[in-house]
Amino acid sequence: MNRRLFIKSSSLVAAAVSIDVQAIAAESYKQKFPKLRFGICADLHYDIMPDGLSRINKFIDAMQAEKVDFIVQMGDFCKVLPQNQPLLDAWSRFKGPRYHVIGNHDTDGGSTREQVVEFWKMPAKYYSFDQKGYHFVVLDANEGEATPVRKYPSMLSHQQLSWLEKDLESTTLPVMVFVHQGLDSDSGVENAMKVRYILEQANAKSKTKKVHMVFSGHHHKDYMNTINGIHYIQINSMSNHFMGKKYMAPSFNEAVLAKYPKLKEVCPYKEPLWATVAIDTSGIFKLSGQKSSFLGKSPSERGRPRLDDIVPAVPYVSDWTIDLTSGG
Repeated sequence: MNRRLFIKSSSLVAAAVSIDVQAIAAESYKQKFPKLRFGICADLHYDIMPDGLSRINKFIDAMQAEKVDFIVQMGDFCKVLPQNQPLLDAWSRFKGPRYHVIGNHDTDGGSTREQVVEFWKMPAKYYSFDQKGYHFVVLDANEGEATPVRKYPSMLSHQQLSWLEKDLESTTLPVMVFVHQGLDSDSGVENAMKVRYILEQANAKSKTKKVHMVFSGHHHKDYMNTINGIHYIQINSMSNHFMGKKYMAPSFNEAVLAKYPKLKEVCPYKEPLWATVAIDTSGIFKLSGQKSSFLGKSPSERGRPRLDDIVPAVPYVSDWTIDLTSGG
């Protein structure tokens, strides 16, 4: 073989090898999306809802029938009281893994978050876990101090923020986050922008998009915001939309209201709300939500102006379909 032909052939082989190496490298960086199903609910408020046990039992029955991989509740579940043990027993009927997020009302009555952890048998106030090829982060946004504007502490400490950074660095799996108060605005978590920055930096440092979803409760609303490529999904309350004393109205009989006086301050939903999340191997995320109606007078019938809130009060959880392989 003459020298010119040899050099030409060698160059072609090198180019082919280079292309193969690049293709293999690109494939190795391509994020995998295993099949996954889980159930999610929020804001049961067991202590003010006379049918709270029935609502959670319907959720558990549905999740057992659907054979989801795990279930998670997003906070404002119940106070630390012996009479609330039947609720925890009902929650424990689910045969698979069960996870909790601490809400601001779970410490009502003077309990500490440490006592909530012990009562619910949580691993810690904030923690992470892996399931079916995904990494899940549970945050505790109840740190800091209450203020005249914020009746409950609602932030993440520097210690927790540092833990979050390290936790995200430790995984190569697709990540989803659970937190009680919303991260999409400072009306939820006081230092939400700092938390979002950490999530966005985890994506910027990764060869693939790492953090995909943040689920929250607390606001008793139904919406999704997408900020810098991360989807923030608000899961509506299982039980009610909060109205406050200004728009009180009876939705149960007097005997029930005498036992549960806070009911006058909420618009209950006739049926419990929750959602089922399913992800297939092509990276298609589908959230399927329950639908109900208001029990008694709706917020508008109570005289609440539509523009009091940007997002309207609704008695359902919307369905969402998102392609996790896309950049947005």
